[in-house]
Amino acid sequence: MTTTLDTQLRPDTQLRPDTELRPDTELRPGEQPRLATGSWRLSPAHSHASFAARLAGRCVQGQLPLTGGVHISEPIEESTARLTASTGAVSTGSPVLDRVLAGPAFLDARSYPNISFQSDLLVWVPAGWRAIGRLQVKNAEHELACQFGVRLDAARPGGAPRLVIACSWVIDSTWVTSQRIPALGRRVVMRCSFHLDPDI
Repeated sequence: MTTTLDTQLRPDTQLRPDTELRPDTELRPGEQPRLATGSWRLSPAHSHASFAARLAGRCVQGQLPLTGGVHISEPIEESTARLTASTGAVSTGSPVLDRVLAGPAFLDARSYPNISFQSDLLVWVPAGWRAIGRLQVKNAEHELACQFGVRLDAARPGGAPRLVIACSWVIDSTWVTSQRIPALGRRVVMRCSFHLDPDI
């Protein structure tokens, strides 16, 4: 099953409030740090996906480890990325809540060990860069536009600064659970932050 997140990408159109996303850095074409063309992989030690949702009036936050890769093309708009988050490693700081979220009522990590995003195209709109692609959650695929920004991390001792990519999107909680939970808000804000290393 495929659903579409209604995000208009025409130059004269702003994102609707329920899909508006704000990464840490918005760099216009020609301003952003550039990666060399070719394949890059995420550095597992410095890459994660985080989420925030309202549950019973409280903001529940957590993280999942992130893996994947990026292929930089010329022109840059044809670059692609694949990000994969491990549902079985969800971490909120509460072991009890972690088990609930990884269980069959929510992420169902035993049956669906990963959530993945595959980008197909980069687009510049007045509000910033968008990666257009498909989010796979359980057995359903959802089309969406992910907002992202690029920044330079502090230089490592004896090394050059590393590029950090931050991206964000808003998903519907019904994509995660089919159970009716009145205390659960519909908006789930997801953000990813990752470092890239050459895929040698």
